[in-house]
Amino acid sequence: MIDWLSEVANWVFLVLALVTFISAVMVVSSQNVVRAVLYLVLTLGGSAALFLMLGAEFVGWTVVLVYIGAVIVLFLIGIMITKAPLTATADLSQPISAKVPAALLSALLFAVVTWAVVESFGFDAIIPLPDEATTTGDLGESLFSNWIIPFETVSFVLLAALVGGITLARRDDTPREVESAEMEGRR
Repeated sequence: MIDWLSEVANWVFLVLALVTFISAVMVVSSQNVVRAVLYLVLTLGGSAALFLMLGAEFVGWTVVLVYIGAVIVLFLIGIMITKAPLTATADLSQPISAKVPAALLSALLFAVVTWAVVESFGFDAIIPLPDEATTTGDLGESLFSNWIIPFETVSFVLLAALVGGITLARRDDTPREVESAEMEGRR
């Protein structure tokens, strides 16, 4: 245990893991939707930093670019166009009768996944393969040469989903609603 504490990298890992865990808890416990999304940015940033510390640079930067750079922006746009309640008065809480079974089910799922991983791989240390590891350049070359058609297809599907979501969520007010809103503003 003393050897573990003497390494600076382990302390950095511990701080990153703690920040990631606390921000993840804040994501699900925040009463404000926008703050929950911002806590999600912090959670994803922490997980990306953990991946970078583990030497998985491609996965770490993918988390930054795809999840933080695109998905979070999509969440914020979705919140803005759907006129979601942004104040603390919005009732987003569930009764305790719904929270307890959800927490128990989550704990059970975590235990099953942990058991499956340990049963499959054991507690053996992972030893990197020298000069045989896949680099980010190899992954990029494969993605943009062998898999370019599926990659572009997925990008168009995501674009169509974004446009469809905006179209469905953004409803224009009827003339009667506009008139009643103007009358409310004059009072």
